[in-house]
Amino acid sequence: MGRIGVAKAVVILSGGLDSTTCMGIAQHAGYELFPITFDYGQRHRIELECAKKVAAHYGVRDHRIVSLDFLRQIGGSALTDDAIDVPTSGVSRDIPVTYVPGRNLLFLSIAASYAEVIEATAIYIGVNALDYSGYPDCRPEFIEGVQHVLRIGTKAGVEGRSMQIETPLLHWSKAEIIRNGLALNVPYELTTSCYQGGEEACGECDSCRLRLKGFAEAGARDPIPYRVSVG
Repeated sequence: MGRIGVAKAVVILSGGLDSTTCMGIAQHAGYELFPITFDYGQRHRIELECAKKVAAHYGVRDHRIVSLDFLRQIGGSALTDDAIDVPTSGVSRDIPVTYVPGRNLLFLSIAASYAEVIEATAIYIGVNALDYSGYPDCRPEFIEGVQHVLRIGTKAGVEGRSMQIETPLLHWSKAEIIRNGLALNVPYELTTSCYQGGEEACGECDSCRLRLKGFAEAGARDPIPYRVSVG
């Protein structure tokens, strides 16, 4: 049950900077927030605890954590296979080894199932086509394709009830994401972006580098601790 007369939004919440910014944006838009977090055996498991803290910060009544251990079973990514090292040499424009096969497709499918049951009208996901253009499941054409499937493949869709995938960060730089988040008092101190999953962010993986660069370009200080700060 939600608040009477208030539209609901399912927010795919990883505990990272981008998804937490989506929480702030969805709240600012007036939605009642229903975050969903996926435990898919990722090596950066500290983000699960971050997601819990972010959900508590926003005072949500229902934070779902869904197990998708199959993604670790099949591996194929530096985030789910310990035999594949997380790269620390710099950001690549190619599809990186941190790409998790089918991850966002699964996330959106399950989020859509949840949204249909609770009659949410929006699904927020923090995909970004600028900083992560190497990921095929962070591109506009991917989101458009999934949106089409939801229109023709769900009861809500065929009955004409809106279930819109919201991607407010899609075309923003990391600095723009951070500036907008800071304006909404997004609690970045509760988040992590590191692929390594240590108590302190490594400062060397692609995700740390992009985050540090974004804060620098936004003229702000990143509030989380780093083991190494490479800029």
